[in-house]
Amino acid sequence: MADNALGRFLRARREATPPRARDTHRRRTPGLRRGELADRAGISVEYLTRLERGTDRSPSGQVLLSLAEALSLTADERVHLYRLIKADSTCAPPGPPQLRPTVHKVLAALEPTAACVLSPSGDVLACTKGFRAISGLGDEPNLVRFAFSPQAKAHYPDWESIANDRAAALRAAADLGDHAATALAFELSLTAGAAFTDRYDTAAALPPTSGTEHWGPHLLEFETLHLPGEAEHRVMVYFSPH
Repeated sequence: MADNALGRFLRARREATPPRARDTHRRRTPGLRRGELADRAGISVEYLTRLERGTDRSPSGQVLLSLAEALSLTADERVHLYRLIKADSTCAPPGPPQLRPTVHKVLAALEPTAACVLSPSGDVLACTKGFRAISGLGDEPNLVRFAFSPQAKAHYPDWESIANDRAAALRAAADLGDHAATALAFELSLTAGAAFTDRYDTAAALPPTSGTEHWGPHLLEFETLHLPGEAEHRVMVYFSPH
């Protein structure tokens, strides 16, 4: 990442955020003072100073969410904020896992049934054409991220239930030490805000492994089949109840 891009972004947004009307007199600098933003975000002025100066580049998800709320960041700005943090990571993400050829043969045999192979974090690793046709994902490769996208509520008539289940699945994976799930939870805490964090933080049960979901005009029953191996991949099969 360009040197201290996160700090520059936070400072620029702070200086572009208008203060409350009663605090506008006798101001020499535009926007919010550090103390005002720190107070809004519930962090110390010293910590905000370290973030803006680039001496601390590893804020927690909760701190970034508080700053995003305090600065009234738009959805696009929250995505940009997450990308700044991600770009500052010195660790290259691992490549996509390789599925056994027999798993691909299973999917081929299931056509035209909607079916997919998921990672613990909800990445669609492979799928049937039937799944792609009705899933609504488009170019989005992750079921959980899609569930908290702007398009999801229009695609899922029972969005509340699906959002709860997707957040619970991600929480279960993160609690078991899946790094991709933890990273995605961090991302969604910024980009989706309370719609995600309220569900993720209070998830108290594992998501169902079978049941029904509405996707667009389709009412689907689903079953979960866990694949053997250390990767904890699962096959999701969706079919019409009639």
